[in-house]
Order: sequence, then C-alpha cells, then structure tokens
Amino acid sequence: MIKIDNLTKEYGDFKLDISMEIKEGGVSGIVGRNGTGKSTTLKAILGLIKSDGGNISILGKVPRELSPKDRQNIGVAFSDSGFSSYLTIKDIIKILKNMYENFDEKWFVSQCGKYALPLNKKIKDFSTGMSARLRVLAACSHEAKLLILDEPTAGLDVIARNEILDLLREYLAKDSGRTLLISSHISSDLEGLCDDIYMLNDGRIVVHEETDVILSSYALLKLSEAMYEQIDKKYILRTSKESFGYSCLTDRKDFYLENYPEIVIESGGIDELIIMMSKEA
Repeated sequence: MIKIDNLTKEYGDFKLDISMEIKEGGVSGIVGRNGTGKSTTLKAILGLIKSDGGNISILGKVPRELSPKDRQNIGVAFSDSGFSSYLTIKDIIKILKNMYENFDEKWFVSQCGKYALPLNKKIKDFSTGMSARLRVLAACSHEAKLLILDEPTAGLDVIARNEILDLLREYLAKDSGRTLLISSHISSDLEGLCDDIYMLNDGRIVVHEETDVILSSYALLKLSEAMYEQIDKKYILRTSKESFGYSCLTDRKDFYLENYPEIVIESGGIDELIIMMSKEA
C-alpha cells in the first residue's frame, strides 16, 4: 500500500532519513516527540512536499503520478489544516459530493448527528473536539481504502479521543482491505489501535515493532549501580542514569525475568519507549 525507501528531506539542521512499508489491511502508527519528522513523513507520502532523495510508492505509484481517481481511494486528515472556518457542514457536504464519487452523504449526516456537529454552524465557532471529529468524518466519508491521519486526537479530552478511535475501528471493520497510517504522540491511542509502530527520533526510525511485542516484551529494568555492573547487557537498548542507579530499556523482558529474578522489572509501553529511545545512546 505504501513503501518508502531511503526517503530524505532536509530543513535547516533537521534531516529526515527513513524507510518503511505499510501493508494493505494493516494499521500502522508513527510515534515520536514533536519535531521528529512525523508530519513531514506523511506530507512526503502524499506528495504535498518534495523529498530530497529516495523513493515513495503509494497505491503502487509515485505520489506525483496519482490520478484524481487514485486520490478517491485516499482519505486524509491533518491536525493543522482543514476546511475554511467560514464554511458550515452543509457547505462541506456540497464540496465532498463534488470531490468524491463514493461520498456517503447519508452516513456523513448521521455521524454528524451522532457526534453533535451542527450542520448550519460555521466551523470557526466549533470547539477543538468538534473540528477534530469533522476532519476524521470527512476523511472516512468516501469509502477510501487508505486513511492517512496526522495527530487526529491532539488536544482532545479522553472522551473525545475515544470517540474518534471508536469511529476509526468501525470504519476499518467494514472492509478488511482498508489501511490506516496514523501519527500520534499519545501512546494509549496507538496501543489499542495499531498492529505495528514506527518510532521516529531526530528524523530516523529508531524502532519498528509489532505493538503486541512492545507491550509484552519491552520493559524497564531498575538497577542499582552494583547490579548494573554485573548484569548481561546484550539485550539492553538504552540506559539512563537515575538517583537510585540505572533505568534500562530492554526488548527481552523474559531473558531478565529468567536470569535475574531479584531485580525490579517494570512492563514497558510506547511512552517508555519514546522516553528512553529519545535519550542519547
């Protein structure tokens, strides 16, 4: 569905340099701190910015060769863009009907009602949560086979975030061939949604792993200085000096449980992964 080989893009001191593959029917997440290249990656995939090097394939074509018909199969929502703030949802319906052959007006209007989005109110008067729901609904409104969403739940409370995640789950469940690529810095959103995770740090992928593996096999080891000197470090990915000694990230929790039953081991998650992998090696 999407394949990236050695994509590079430079902005001043920042350089993006990544490779990844998003398979049809999968749900992949991109995580990382703000400024690590998440939005740049998605914009390059869509051809919204020109890359400096490398190759990108989306729906079997390079972005610049996507036809209007190809783009019918892509649904997009970016947190920093959307419709004119002076439009109403009724205005947007007209736009979507003209843009997409498969626009499902009945579904779209029913979902606006479900999420209390008024049809005649200007978007400039919407709350942050209402605007976020509208962007995702528009991306899902035309039966796209590929959804690309950039921080769709940013700035929302937990209830609004869960509503959007439930909407995405329902959308994906309708067709096993539908594919989602989503970026977020909110780990709990991705842990319950994504099949695999790409973690970016300073423009590079530092981890690509199945979500289940991250949740089951990654962990933090809490070690005294004495234990740190003795322990086998071959499965330690990152180490942080703490007041008590050392905190170490591993992707082989089972190894340390079996061989060092006396040490403190805390289950890891995406938050811990971001924190530890963002530190200097």
